[in-house]
Amino acid sequence: MQITRLSKTALTASIAFFATLVAFGNITDYGSNFEFVRHVLLMDTIFPNATIHYRAITSPTLHHALYILIIAAETLTAILCWIGTFAMLGRLGADARSFNRSKKWAIGGLAFGFLVWQVAFLSIGGEWFGMWMSQTWNGIESAFRFFITIICVLIFVSMPDTELND
Repeated sequence: MQITRLSKTALTASIAFFATLVAFGNITDYGSNFEFVRHVLLMDTIFPNATIHYRAITSPTLHHALYILIIAAETLTAILCWIGTFAMLGRLGADARSFNRSKKWAIGGLAFGFLVWQVAFLSIGGEWFGMWMSQTWNGIESAFRFFITIICVLIFVSMPDTELND
């Protein structure tokens, strides 16, 4: 077994574990985590003189729907990464072509996870809803840490593997 293959599998598992914990936390502590999403969508803590307040979403129904969509995306990230982890684990000793093919679920899960935190939190939350202006409800630093970690793992996992005897 090659340490590189084992490392790719372990790093994918670590992202799967992370996404699982995030989704689990959002489900089991729905109320407090929902408040974060609600305040970002309401834009009630951004600069008072900002001219983008018209973008605010005030519908509680939409707040819940969007939060559930976030939880679903985090859950899907976890599921895809877990499937990828077990697919790679099952092919650790296989030929390079088989192992490289086994990474498709991991690559899909990692790419999706990157999109969740980069697009949903940084682009939409941070820029469209002005989350960067909030002293209280600002998740940009956390989202940045998450998607940078995920993209690094994605780049490493995506690198083609060679035959074990090389």
